Amino acid sequence: MGPKPKKISSKKKITKAERLRLLQEEEERRLKEEEEARQKFEKEEQERLETQRIEKEKWRQLEKKDLERRSEELEELSLLECCFPEAERLKRETRALAQWKHYLQCDGSPDPSIAQEMNTFISLWEEETNETFEQVIEKSKLVLSLIEKLKLILLETPSCDLESRTIAQHQGSILRLQELLSQKVDVATELLLREASTLADLDSGNMEKIIQDENVTLYVWANLKKNPRYRSVKFSETQIGFEIPRILATSDVALRLLHTRYDHVTPLYPNTITKEDHVPTAVKHFKEEEHTEKAVTEDKVFAEENTTNQAAESQSRQETELSFVQEEEPNTEALENIDVRKAYYQEEENSKGPRHELEMRLLSEVVSAAQLRLVENSVDFPHTNEEKEVDLCHFSTLGGVYHLDILELPPQCKPVKGWVLVEIRQEGLQRFTYPPETTEEPDPENAFPPIEVTLEVRENVIFFEDPKVIRWDAEGKIWKTDGISEVFYSREDRLISFCLDTLGPVTLIQDAHINMPYRSWELRPLGVNRVLMTVTSLFTELQIHIKENLCMLASVKLRSQDHLSHLEGKWMTPIPFILAMKEAGLNVFPSVYSHFYVVVNNKVPLVEMKAYRQMALLSSAFAFSWSKWNMVCNSTRVVFRVKEALAEAAEDRLWSLLMFNGDRAQMLKIREDSEMFSEALQEETEFHSTLYHMVKDFASAEAMERVRHSNCQFIDSVCHMLLSTRVLSYS
Repeated sequence: MGPKPKKISSKKKITKAERLRLLQEEEERRLKEEEEARQKFEKEEQERLETQRIEKEKWRQLEKKDLERRSEELEELSLLECCFPEAERLKRETRALAQWKHYLQCDGSPDPSIAQEMNTFISLWEEETNETFEQVIEKSKLVLSLIEKLKLILLETPSCDLESRTIAQHQGSILRLQELLSQKVDVATELLLREASTLADLDSGNMEKIIQDENVTLYVWANLKKNPRYRSVKFSETQIGFEIPRILATSDVALRLLHTRYDHVTPLYPNTITKEDHVPTAVKHFKEEEHTEKAVTEDKVFAEENTTNQAAESQSRQETELSFVQEEEPNTEALENIDVRKAYYQEEENSKGPRHELEMRLLSEVVSAAQLRLVENSVDFPHTNEEKEVDLCHFSTLGGVYHLDILELPPQCKPVKGWVLVEIRQEGLQRFTYPPETTEEPDPENAFPPIEVTLEVRENVIFFEDPKVIRWDAEGKIWKTDGISEVFYSREDRLISFCLDTLGPVTLIQDAHINMPYRSWELRPLGVNRVLMTVTSLFTELQIHIKENLCMLASVKLRSQDHLSHLEGKWMTPIPFILAMKEAGLNVFPSVYSHFYVVVNNKVPLVEMKAYRQMALLSSAFAFSWSKWNMVCNSTRVVFRVKEALAEAAEDRLWSLLMFNGDRAQMLKIREDSEMFSEALQEETEFHSTLYHMVKDFASAEAMERVRHSNCQFIDSVCHMLLSTRVLSYS
């Protein structure tokens, strides 16, 4: 076969001119695209700038409009917020009425607010001797009631109404009552131990006694047989008891476990004493004016009484001569006196207007200052002075105090020929020192081992984690964690066992901030002057019912399961309610030091206070709830959800997001499920200086009518609960 013919190339060779032409077309196309992109960018930029200009102009117009009506809105808000000083005025009247009712009762109990009556009561009780334990327990009910009332006086009375001398008197009365009650318990225990031999158990030969009351439970065991094998002390029908070493089993001793539901061991924290320099000038002026006015009023009344008496004497002298005239004509002097009195009382009534306004203005200042203190944070961290000292700002004591004592057995009563002889020692009840301060034992650590103790935890206290045991250091006057070992807690049996190097007062503690920060919160109206406040934390969900000036724990859920609490169904005023909740372990009330122990988004106190006050004003008709965006915005703004909750279709209404900085409220365009935070304004909404006027734009007339006619005590109670829980900073 011949050679294959060569294939002719199908590609045409591009000439240089053609190449230049293609490059030129490519360049022109690139330039055209760049020009189009530039024009598009400029157009978009112009549109953006125009949109921004329009938004700025709209924003400026809204700000201008807000500024124009600001004074009017603040004036209207001020009128609505008159409910707070009015509520404080009613509290003062209630306190005065309580004193009057106590006076009318004449039941023999002292008025805790009167120092003379308290001193008399304490002195008379000190003179009473040889009281049995049952008598002391019965008397302790009144004593504990007086202590509780004194504490409430210090907590509930505004600082401007309490002088430093009065505060010192009340605190002194509390300390004297606590010390005297402790002394009476020791004396009653000594009387009981003197009769130990007559109360001895037939089987063991030792004395065992249990005396129980709603406030106190006493467990006493007296070692009469001194059997070295009897080392386990368990009180009958309980798991409570001691495991004692050999030296105690062979000694004349008694073991006492006194469980008090109250805590009289922890020192009272000093209340803020209001000095004269700290009293506002307006308050001083009001007090001086009140004193001067009272003196002038007394002079006027005294002068008018003299005038009336003189007229009466003149009338009696002429009564016989002018009797027939008096029958026909009215007494001119009497009419003149009546006219003078009418004019005086009319003048006094007219002067009450300005004076009442001044009084309410001063009350408003006092209330605002007290509310602001509830949301302020301490700058100084609470330091502990000693190692192993318990920080009571971080932890809270729960379940009362367990007083564990080893007592020297006093001389026993001896019947002799129909008489009962007993040796009475002047030193009274003596503690047995364990371990001894000096010993001749070669190995003291083995000779005096720790004492094992088993205690029962109160059912009315909730521990979300295993409780910690602490002991009282009598020398340092502090609670400490050392000297305690082998702690075991049985949650099912509510028993806790541990070993103590030496016996003394012990108690249980729990982190005071275990329920902080909150996961969510909600405030929902239930009717006229009734709301339900829900606070959800990691461990629990609390529902608090508020009506008028009362609060009640509606329900408790632990780990999504209902839990029955002894506080449910009990209505209390806010401050006693908060104290009862803390004592039950349900602490959702931050202190001034809580921000040191909880990671939160602290808001500016003034902004937070204004938000709570205005939320309380609206709470009878509007529901408020937690928002995740509150953590995103800075400390000068708060964000929460709100909706009207009156109509039947309230559940179907969408939540609106409001942002408030104390001076301006606005509705946000974003929703709770939006991806990013934005301060953009909701369309067709405006700025307002108050939350009240903000919600008024979309609220029904019925809702606003209910807001305007809400009870002042109800608003004050809701505000107090919001200020105490601080849901905007701790959720």
